[in-house]
Amino acid sequence: METVTLWRPTGPEELALVEATGWRAWPPRLPDQPIFYPVLNEDYATRIARDWNVKHSGAGFVTRFEVSTKFLDRYEVQQVGGVTILEYWIPAEDLDELNANIVGTIEVVAAYR
Repeated sequence: METVTLWRPTGPEELALVEATGWRAWPPRLPDQPIFYPVLNEDYATRIARDWNVKHSGAGFVTRFEVSTKFLDRYEVQQVGGVTILEYWIPAEDLDELNANIVGTIEVVAAYR
C-alpha cells in the first residue's frame, strides 16, 4: 500500500485526545472547525506548533502520520502561502474515513513549550 507522510501541528488538548485513541486517530472537529488540515512538510508544521500553538496554549507538538495515497487522491493539495506552505483540506465529515486510512500510528516528533 502506498502512503503519504503528513504532519500536524497539535496543541496539548488535541494531543491528549489522540493519545486516548492509542495514537491511531484524530478527534472529531469542533463545530467551529469544519476542516481538518494536515500539512505536507515538517518545517511548516514546526512553525505553526512553535509560533502559534505555544503562544495560544503553552505548548505545541509536531506529529507525523502515514495515510493511504488512495484515500488522499480525492483531495487537492492547497497552497496557502509560499511554495512550501502546503496542506490538505479534509472536511470534518470525512475525518472518520481519514482515520480509517491511517497506516500505523500517529507519532510526536517534536515538542515546544
